[in-house]
Amino acid sequence: MNVKTSVRIGAVAGAVALGLGIMSPVASADPADPADYRVLAGAGSDTTQDVVNALGEVIDGGTLIASYNATGSSTVKTRATGCSIARPNGSSAGITALVADIANNTGCIDFARSSRGVKTSGTNLTFIPFAEDQVTIAVRDDSALNNDLDLTSAQLKSIYECNTTTLGGVTLTPLLPQAGSGTRSFFLDSIGNPELGSCVGEMQEHNGVELDSAGDIAPYSVSQYNAQVNGAVFDRHGDTVLGAIDGGQFSRDVYNVVPTTELTDSVIDATFVGADSKVCSETDVIEFYGFTTIGADCGSTALKGNS
Repeated sequence: MNVKTSVRIGAVAGAVALGLGIMSPVASADPADPADYRVLAGAGSDTTQDVVNALGEVIDGGTLIASYNATGSSTVKTRATGCSIARPNGSSAGITALVADIANNTGCIDFARSSRGVKTSGTNLTFIPFAEDQVTIAVRDDSALNNDLDLTSAQLKSIYECNTTTLGGVTLTPLLPQAGSGTRSFFLDSIGNPELGSCVGEMQEHNGVELDSAGDIAPYSVSQYNAQVNGAVFDRHGDTVLGAIDGGQFSRDVYNVVPTTELTDSVIDATFVGADSKVCSETDVIEFYGFTTIGADCGSTALKGNS
């Protein structure tokens, strides 16, 4: 989806975490290595890493899903033997790693976390939605940009093309998430695919600490922001606040991506497929991490592509 909606205010707290049995924000660490190898291994999206990590902790007593963070050591080891792979940082990086795993038949990754939909048509992969997120603009709360900040898509396109260089008397520094980020891809698509100018810098997605000057502006996941501010995950929002785009935010589904040929596998099916799947049934966990549940659409296998 790509519709505008208003910011959701996350109502998460430590007491809720205890009620769900979630050790937050400890759940955002890689599964223990080598003592904690699990049945299914996944990696990719920074946006959904924390919620999928938490699902991995609560589903089947923490034995089914291993979810590896987008950042950390340069490699991750996903199986007891072999399978030391370059750590995928972002949705596209996770999908690329999954495609390579399929091509090489290595069996090191079973799914990719993704905050974007299909980029290349085809049927090799199935994008299984499990929640909804929003993306909007973040700026520093001590900046003049934080004065009724509501930009149009056209303004943002011009900013990221470096044609608009000041706003409210402040010199702009537009930032984008790292290459391979689903948020980067989704945001650029949503504002009209600008021809990026030389003024655009990079940051690790959803790390507000990296907005360290008055003119910095960057896309940010509303779910990640709410989870950070409310203590569900490690707080890295820094001094950022969220603005609006065209009076609201861009809405998107988030996915776990699996090889289409594996949909008939009983473990993949039980874990991801259908509103009654193990992932979709954990609505309290999904909402605790700032996301909106999507009801009967959760676990759909309709969306397919090659990347």
